[in-house]
Amino acid sequence: MKKGKVFTVPFRRKRQGRTYYKKRLKILLSNRHRFVVRRSLKNFYASIVEYNPKGDKVLFTINSNMLNKLGWKADTGNLPSAYLTGMLAGKKALEIGVKNAILDLGFNNSAKSSRFYAALAGAIDAGLKIPVSQEMLPTKERISGEHISKYTQLLKNDKPRYEKQFSNYIKRGLNPEDIVKHFNELKGRIHGKEENRNKN
Repeated sequence: MKKGKVFTVPFRRKRQGRTYYKKRLKILLSNRHRFVVRRSLKNFYASIVEYNPKGDKVLFTINSNMLNKLGWKADTGNLPSAYLTGMLAGKKALEIGVKNAILDLGFNNSAKSSRFYAALAGAIDAGLKIPVSQEMLPTKERISGEHISKYTQLLKNDKPRYEKQFSNYIKRGLNPEDIVKHFNELKGRIHGKEENRNKN
């Protein structure tokens, strides 16, 4: 009697594309909290996750939509908003006593200067210690949205396209050309919020 072929069935979460087990094992061996960055179509999510044999424990999640409550008028899925989301997450991590973490991008590509690394830069600037090669992080110019401001100049003579591209900015009362100034104001507000909390 011939023996049939033996097939190994992958773990359910691997089949669903939700867990990259090789990468996960390396992260767990570091024995650190995970700084998890994910994105949806229009938003970013930054979480601190703690390993538990019975199931990972999400200590908190910061959604880029939370920036709106602080006065953010630009899109919540762009590079500057990713940085600010990471900064909020970094500050929250320090508040609950998490000082060190390791980046977890899941199945997302580790692309240099991407929005995921902008979120990481924000967390690091907040004071959270996460190992990363500096060359992977976006430049300060891109983080602040200077590339967006320059793009508005290219579209200035094409009013229909300009208004369509930046409709959300205009609707919320933000001149797209002023995004760098707006970014710096919100960044200062986040720092100020933390300083006031420490005083109290």
